[in-house]
Amino acid sequence: MKKSYSRRKFIKQTIGAGVVIAGADLALLQTSCSGSRNKYDPKGLPTTVLGKTGVVIPRIAIGLGSRFLTIKTLDEAIAMCNYALDNGLYYWDTAHTYVNNESGAISEERLGHIVKDRREEIFLSTKIAARDTEGAKAQIELSLKRLQTDHLDMMKIHSVASPEDVNEICKTGGILDLFSKMKEEGVTRFIGFSGHGNAQALKMMIDTGRFDSMLFAMNHYVGPSDSRQELLIPAAKEKGMGVMLMKAVRPKETIEGVSIPELVRFALSLEGPDGVAVGMDSKKVVDSNLDILRNFSPMNAEEKIRYASLLSPFFRHENLPWMKAGYIDGYLA
Repeated sequence: MKKSYSRRKFIKQTIGAGVVIAGADLALLQTSCSGSRNKYDPKGLPTTVLGKTGVVIPRIAIGLGSRFLTIKTLDEAIAMCNYALDNGLYYWDTAHTYVNNESGAISEERLGHIVKDRREEIFLSTKIAARDTEGAKAQIELSLKRLQTDHLDMMKIHSVASPEDVNEICKTGGILDLFSKMKEEGVTRFIGFSGHGNAQALKMMIDTGRFDSMLFAMNHYVGPSDSRQELLIPAAKEKGMGVMLMKAVRPKETIEGVSIPELVRFALSLEGPDGVAVGMDSKKVVDSNLDILRNFSPMNAEEKIRYASLLSPFFRHENLPWMKAGYIDGYLA
C-alpha cells in the first residue's frame, strides 16, 4: 500500500521550526527488505530506495562541490573517492558548474579518472545549469566528456530559483522537454532538479509530475507559510519522487554548539527524505560519515527540539549566501 505523505499529516508531525518528529517507521530500509534488486554494493551500509527510481542507495550521498574542490591534488581527490566507493558510498552528486576558479580544479574532470574504470559501481548524478536548450546540450555533452561516460544515472536541472525560472524551464521546447528526451534516449536513466530557496518554485516543479527526484536545501525557510520541508516533502512523496537533502552541515559555519555528526544525524532523522548529500574532502571525513551510517539511530523528540532551537537562525535564513539574490551553486572563488 502506498504510504500517505499528505501535508496535513506532515505538519502534525512537526514541532517548532519545521522539525519532524518521526516514529518507529524511521528504521532504515535494508537491501534485503527493500523489494528492489540492487546492482550496486553498499558494503553493508544501511540503505533505502530512492523513490520511484527503485534504486537502492546508501542514505548518504557524496556531495562533490566546493568542499571536494578544496582537496589540493588530483591524486588525493581520486584516492578519497575510491576509498568512499570501496566502503559503499556509491551515490555521487556533482554539477557542471562545480569549478574551483583559484586552482582550476573541475569536479567532473576529477571524477572522470575513476568513472572511466568503475562506471558500473557508481550511481552518478550531475546537474546542468543552462536554461536555453542549445546551452544545455553543450553542457551535457561536456559533462559526459569530463566524466568519461556515455550516460548518467541522474541528470538534474540545477538550482531552480523562482516561478519565472520554472516557467522558462517548463515551456514547450524548453529544458524540461530536453531532459525528457535525454531520458528517452538513454543519456540519463532518471531526471530531477535541485533548489535552495523558493518553495513556490520547487513546488511548481514537483507538480509537473515529470521528475524522478528532488534535491533541496534544508534547515531554513522564508516564513511560516513558506516552510519548504512541510510543503515540498509530502508533495514530492505523493508523486513517488526520491527526495534528497543538502546543506545539512552548513550550520557549523554560523552557529556555535552544533556537532557535524549530529547535524547529519538530524537530517537523517527527518521523516520523508531518502537521504542527504554531504560534501566530503578527506578520508577522515568519509570515515566520519560511514560511522554515522553504520551506527545510526534516529533522534528522539527531545533531541530534535534542541537542534531546532540551535538551528533557529537557519530557519530565519540568516547569513546564508544561497538565500541571496544572484547566488549560483558551485565553487566560484
